[in-house]
Amino acid sequence: MNLSLHKNQAEIKADLQITGSKSESNRLLILQALYPEIEIENLSNSDDTVVLKKALEKGDGLIDIHHAGTAMRFLTAYFACKEGCEVEITGSKRMKQRPIRLLVDALQRMGADIEYKNEVGYPPLIIKGKRLHANSVKLKANISSQYISALMLIGSSLPNGLEIILEGQVTSTPYILMTLEILKQAGIEGNFKDDRVYIAPVNKLEPVSIAVESDWSSGSYFYSIAAISESAEIKLSNYRKDSRQGDSCLAEIYQHFGVQTEYLKNSILLKKEKMKRSIRINEDLRNSPDIAQTIAVTCLALGMECVLEGLHTLKIKETDRLLALKNEMEKFGARVHITDDCLHLLPTKTLAKDVLIETYNDHRMAMAFAPLALKTSFSIKDAGVVSKSYPDFWKDLKELGFETQEII
Repeated sequence: MNLSLHKNQAEIKADLQITGSKSESNRLLILQALYPEIEIENLSNSDDTVVLKKALEKGDGLIDIHHAGTAMRFLTAYFACKEGCEVEITGSKRMKQRPIRLLVDALQRMGADIEYKNEVGYPPLIIKGKRLHANSVKLKANISSQYISALMLIGSSLPNGLEIILEGQVTSTPYILMTLEILKQAGIEGNFKDDRVYIAPVNKLEPVSIAVESDWSSGSYFYSIAAISESAEIKLSNYRKDSRQGDSCLAEIYQHFGVQTEYLKNSILLKKEKMKRSIRINEDLRNSPDIAQTIAVTCLALGMECVLEGLHTLKIKETDRLLALKNEMEKFGARVHITDDCLHLLPTKTLAKDVLIETYNDHRMAMAFAPLALKTSFSIKDAGVVSKSYPDFWKDLKELGFETQEII
């Protein structure tokens, strides 16, 4: 499905409820599989969460997780410690290009029985589940935090718990803290101090119900819309000020664009205020790389310069997001420089029209560029890719007055 987008520059006012956080939902599903006493409220309806849930329900045989990177990592650890199961985990063509060796190496050092079906270091994986007895493992700290979280989530099910020793500078610390906080909510003790994460052993939990907060990454696109618009007032339900999601830093970052965040009871209100915005944005996003695309496109729309750093993990996402951003922004006339870790966008005075945006099987490419319809006309290829994390995105955009038309 290809969509053309259009939105007149008029006042934007809406009240939306965004699906539960994919990050929180996926962590809780793994814990629920280990401890059925856990009940989950406001579970994400994203493709990634649906795929993970189905994989856990199936429990053996061929498991195809398609594009779901989180599911690949979390399920690898989960099935490795599930006694008696035998699974083959595979995915899309892109998934088979995404590295997983560091996690597999760590699990193998813990005693896991995992083999590569094809190329060493990449899915598909053949896993024979067994009881793991190791209580300590070392892992490089500057990798995707999902590797670390995958081990944290199974740590309490091991006989002596698990100590994870992190080597080097930690990447995406908020996601490690999120995992720790969710474990604590479930009744599992743990701590993260200096270079060590410790998860205490647990056999059985007391029954507990945990509500999933709405997804801040998904909320980022409405921050972008508010920033680009002349006037906006957008209420987003089921958010909280003390969020454990790293992307909640949006509230602070988007002040540079004139967007203020008012915290209400179980919701936030975004308001575009007439104030002098920054000329240049310079952000280190090592702890929140998923909002890099959103911020870059916001700056493109407003003709602002931006330097975004700490983006080394973007190269192994659904696509090489740094290269994809460069390619698609340049279609609008932008000048973009990238390295392995950084994106530098120079001010763009005039935006090209009638551009066709490639999404590269990446949900965030489609959603990050959508707010640009406030400034110019363009179309998005394979717009249905948003279902990976936010199936209702185009419907919610219509609530804000955006016009979409399916094209052939």
